[in-house]
Amino acid sequence: MDLRSGSQRVFAHLLVSNAVVSVINYTVWFAVTFWVFLETRSVFATGMIAGIFVVATAATGIWFGSLVDNHHKRSVMQASAVVSAAVYGVCLAVYLLTPDGAFGDVASWQLWVFVVLCMAGVVAGNPRGIALPTLVTLLVPADVRDRANGLVGTVVGSSMLVTSVISGFLVASGGMLHVLLLALVMLAASVVHLARVPVPETRVVTTDEAGVPVAAVGGVDLRGTWRLVRGVPGLVPLIAFSCFNNLIGGGFMALMDAYGLSLVSVQAWGLLWGGLSAVMIVGGLLVARLGLGSRPVRLLLLVNAVAWTATMLFPLASSVVTLSVAMVVFMALMPFAEAAEQTVLQRVVPYERQGRVFGFAQSVEQSAAPVTAFLVGPITQFLVVPFMTDGAGAAAIGDWFGTGQTRAIALVFVVTGLVGLVATLLALASPQYRSLAASYARAAATTEAPAGLP
Repeated sequence: MDLRSGSQRVFAHLLVSNAVVSVINYTVWFAVTFWVFLETRSVFATGMIAGIFVVATAATGIWFGSLVDNHHKRSVMQASAVVSAAVYGVCLAVYLLTPDGAFGDVASWQLWVFVVLCMAGVVAGNPRGIALPTLVTLLVPADVRDRANGLVGTVVGSSMLVTSVISGFLVASGGMLHVLLLALVMLAASVVHLARVPVPETRVVTTDEAGVPVAAVGGVDLRGTWRLVRGVPGLVPLIAFSCFNNLIGGGFMALMDAYGLSLVSVQAWGLLWGGLSAVMIVGGLLVARLGLGSRPVRLLLLVNAVAWTATMLFPLASSVVTLSVAMVVFMALMPFAEAAEQTVLQRVVPYERQGRVFGFAQSVEQSAAPVTAFLVGPITQFLVVPFMTDGAGAAAIGDWFGTGQTRAIALVFVVTGLVGLVATLLALASPQYRSLAASYARAAATTEAPAGLP
């Protein structure tokens, strides 16, 4: 890749712009979570904040994808930042005008108005995440798009690394006041910067390659998107596979903190995840340097097989060392999996429909994780913990596996990892995998310039 000139330089500017805005939006999300917990000491409240974000992301993905397809990509990115800034401005007014003490009550309507507004500002930034992979198609030559997608993964990892640190410092120094002021300043700077970046998208595509009209401006066009997704052999199973991964991955989301904090202090746990975020950056840089090869579909499944194997084996020993090694493997491989999925979609989906398909995939995949996250906690607490404390599980394997709450969580991890590994191996042996690989190979052999280019 050459990020110093031409369309790839434009991509570099867009990548930096997205990085800044993503850090700001996720800083608001983390900060409001920290701040609400400090104000209310309610785990229920923090859980509700996460639920609001995930549900809103799943509900808006298809619509946001339609906006990306129906408008110039840069205009969508600018509008996204402007809307986020406007909502944060309202949040600042609510924050300053609310009487002292009102935010300390978890039942306070002022608290939840403020929280919902903050999360609306965060979710308003999501169209940028959908627009960016379509701009990779527009601006980056096909033979190096996998490397560009690796850089996108690096940005995601960098955002994770700095966001929690920035949020903690800002909340400690001035509550949500400093958070919102910084957000307004940085979003304004982002809008000014992006206004000076010329994106060579001369027109919005109104018909697909077969001449079928694209949905009217502002339309969701779910039927057309589903027809297109079904029309690419193997694409539905790919999205379903990612959805399934997120479904079982929700179990790790719900239990990982409890498991880790049973092994180390909260300070050590926080430092460990900071280091793991750095590993994700390294993984993204490796993708940018090495690429994904000529068979990204196969690589996607092999990466998942390795990741699920690591997550299945580490709980066998109650050790922070095995946990750390497994998470290093997982975080290093995540950018390869994400870049592989994006590269495949960029090849097999027509440019004029990519926003809808990326939005559709986001909605479907994001909707899966919270289902398990909400279910696995009660199941573990009320079924698996008694099973591994003084029940049949403790009697059968307790002598070598261990007993009690921590080992009950470990058992859930082992079973979840095993299910993920089996599902990945079945996918690798399936005819749907071969169909999608063949579709990718055909698209790679007949790559044309994206429709938005002059």
